[in-house]
Amino acid sequence: MHNRYLLPLLAVLNILLILPLSCTKESGKGAVCRSAYYWSTTFALDTAQQGFIHRESISKLYLRYFDVVVDADGKVMPNATVRFLSGRPKGVEIVPTVYIMNNCMDKNISNLDSLLLHRVLQMNETNDIDSVGELQIDCDWTISTRDKFFSFLEKLSYRALQKGIKLSVTIRLHQLSQPVPPVSRGVLMMYNTGDVREAYNDRNPILDMRDVRPYLRYLKNYDLSLSTAYPVFAWNVLYRDGKYVGILHGDDDFPVIAGDVIKVFEPLLNTVIEARDAVGSNRADANTETVLFDISSKNIQRINQYHYEKVYSN
Repeated sequence: MHNRYLLPLLAVLNILLILPLSCTKESGKGAVCRSAYYWSTTFALDTAQQGFIHRESISKLYLRYFDVVVDADGKVMPNATVRFLSGRPKGVEIVPTVYIMNNCMDKNISNLDSLLLHRVLQMNETNDIDSVGELQIDCDWTISTRDKFFSFLEKLSYRALQKGIKLSVTIRLHQLSQPVPPVSRGVLMMYNTGDVREAYNDRNPILDMRDVRPYLRYLKNYDLSLSTAYPVFAWNVLYRDGKYVGILHGDDDFPVIAGDVIKVFEPLLNTVIEARDAVGSNRADANTETVLFDISSKNIQRINQYHYEKVYSN
């Protein structure tokens, strides 16, 4: 964090006391922390997910708690809150993660920092998620919303540190060319690199190195501690007359009519490895923690163990 964001010494000491030791860097070695995102409205670990966490020695789960959206009345509200049907996996650090729609920055968010933190802390207590040392904010902020978003982060970071919690954010490729957010660290999103609405051609919107390479030059001098997240998910995308209709998550998401085209996009293992190596060559420490997005049962069953090992190995 930059010097201009000074925080009470007591809060900083609290962080040092409670931070888990599961993701520490070892000199001369590659990725020593294996992490994953869990992105669903229900936290219910089945046998496939439990087996994955145990087999791959996952030490950290970034768990989506809720979204923050603008409702029909134009108010900023929480949405799609996760329901806990499983307990916290033994020995796994939970990082509450909150997705904020960028258009929220156009509304009154003067109290969003206190309301958001209160909700997260309440969910932690209700669901026996203890020893939380990190809170992550996910937002696709832009140049026009940057100042307001950064101000929100600064206030939230101050409040969170009073509770012994550090603040992190996701970093999209296009944000690498912008000033660094006022937080302790970031997770670089090495996925959703293209526009799915324009992916009817030969580009893979999940991960295409042609979309990645122009941004790699910003990595070396990006003044924020980074981890990197890589994709293991797939999309079934519906196009009609060559135009984007939507992503099919279920059989009844959109009506499919004669002449429609459903394209399946998934990241090729070679492309993911190429992306990981490109990040490492520009910023080796960004692969010290490697995160997979995300460990749904469908993704685990779709991809064999060899793929996971190749991504986690460095």
